[in-house]
Amino acid sequence: MIGISSTSIYTPENVETAADLTGKTSIPEEVIIEKFGLRKKHVALENEHVSDLAMKAGREILKEVDPNDIDVLIYFGSPHKDYYVWPVAAKIQHELGCKHAYAFELMNVSSCFPIALKVAKDMLKSDKNIRNILLVGGCKESQIIDYENPRSRFMFNFADGGAAALVSRNHLKSTILSSAIITDGAFYDDVKIPAGGSVFVPSAKTVAERQHYIDVKDPLSMKERLDPVSIPNFVSVVEQALERSGYSVDDIAMLLPLHTKRSMFQELLTSLKLKDHQALYLEDYGHMSALDPCFGLYLAEKRGCLNKNDLIVVVSAGTGYTWAATVLQWQGDGCI
Repeated sequence: MIGISSTSIYTPENVETAADLTGKTSIPEEVIIEKFGLRKKHVALENEHVSDLAMKAGREILKEVDPNDIDVLIYFGSPHKDYYVWPVAAKIQHELGCKHAYAFELMNVSSCFPIALKVAKDMLKSDKNIRNILLVGGCKESQIIDYENPRSRFMFNFADGGAAALVSRNHLKSTILSSAIITDGAFYDDVKIPAGGSVFVPSAKTVAERQHYIDVKDPLSMKERLDPVSIPNFVSVVEQALERSGYSVDDIAMLLPLHTKRSMFQELLTSLKLKDHQALYLEDYGHMSALDPCFGLYLAEKRGCLNKNDLIVVVSAGTGYTWAATVLQWQGDGCI
């Protein structure tokens, strides 16, 4: 059996509340809480970077397993890292002391945790020399919001944190079943940081024009094209992943999605015929790129929401646009 042995998270001490965000956005506090589904979020310190956030989560797992027993380290977090064109996975591997592990990065923005679980499971299944894979992610995307840009300031739910999961063959808290992924590349140009790559090389002009923050090319056009397919694609990947696992939507005990506005969260639950207690909503954390479902899994365990044999679906979506879901079966603290 292959699955998740443990998870961990790290939240920076600094917190921004809905009231704080009202001052930055001019959006009433009650609207931020009720419509956008955000009561507060954690924000990293100026000298606290993505590698630091990921390593602080990873170190919690390494209190339970020898770093020398990690065979592979995969970074699955935000593409907004300490530096651009730079392998953050290598630094994390070195600093965590996982000297026998090779390290690489999976980069698919917010959809990446369900994908990382599939990749880790497939690697363990295909290579008997691999025993333990450490998934680590960090996010400091609060830093890329431009509150002066009306096209993108609605992304103020972007938050900071670190998350990690140990995928292995032994002492499993949950087994990894099947996954499903959909990509609709028609959305490739809708959301991006314009400058910093080869199209707009960093310059005084790109800085002056504030092109180093995340931007939405045409919010109305994206909404008109995305709204009709977003929930159907969420539902589709969940249904496909469950069917491939030998189950159906009726068998879901817990849904762990990324953080979205409250109406989308409720629409997803309604479409899957789930009640509020069958999902975890990150209203006290916000959206942390690919980390959200990992946060959800950690919090669901800590809050006692999971029972033996419960079917859990981690589901997320990322700009570009990719929807992904992976099914887990909860085993508790027992050894399989």
